[in-house]
Amino acid sequence: MAGPTGRGGSLGAALNDLLRSQVTPRHRLSSYNARHWHAQLSQLTATHRGYQALEDAGLHVTTKTLVNWLSDPEYNIRRSYRDLIHTAYENTAIVPADPIPDHIKDGQFEISGTVRTGTDERERGTRRAAPLRIDGSRGYWDAIEELWAAGELTDEVVEDHFVDGVIVADIGEGTDGWEFPGASYSVELR
Repeated sequence: MAGPTGRGGSLGAALNDLLRSQVTPRHRLSSYNARHWHAQLSQLTATHRGYQALEDAGLHVTTKTLVNWLSDPEYNIRRSYRDLIHTAYENTAIVPADPIPDHIKDGQFEISGTVRTGTDERERGTRRAAPLRIDGSRGYWDAIEELWAAGELTDEVVEDHFVDGVIVADIGEGTDGWEFPGASYSVELR
């Protein structure tokens, strides 16, 4: 039975596509686009989550002070308070990435596209050559998970870490390392 598939120009793009189809990445909520401290404070105080973010950021003022600030957008508040409001706003605007689930880290990957090790280069996933099959459960996922959680898992970075931490851990270095010089890849998770 076929599983989810990621497609992309590079192997990294296909891997990122596969991850995003299975797991919610770190992202910014589109409704959080206020620039001025007053608009940010108004939006934060509209929800319990926003009040919690203000408290977590260290903004401790009386209810009377908060009402004064909210009633007058031109109210002159200290820069340190504006900074705390901004910090709370950004912390609320960013939704953390879901962790990479075990079914991905323990999955069987089938990579189709041009694969080279040493002088052996072939198009995998065709009638002439099976896809490159990788057992994800044998890999080291820590670096990928850390970068995923931070929202810094670019196509190039995921490819490098997948090759070094997952492919090499499962099937070794190959003749002279693994390269993916093709223009289009498909990664299927089984």
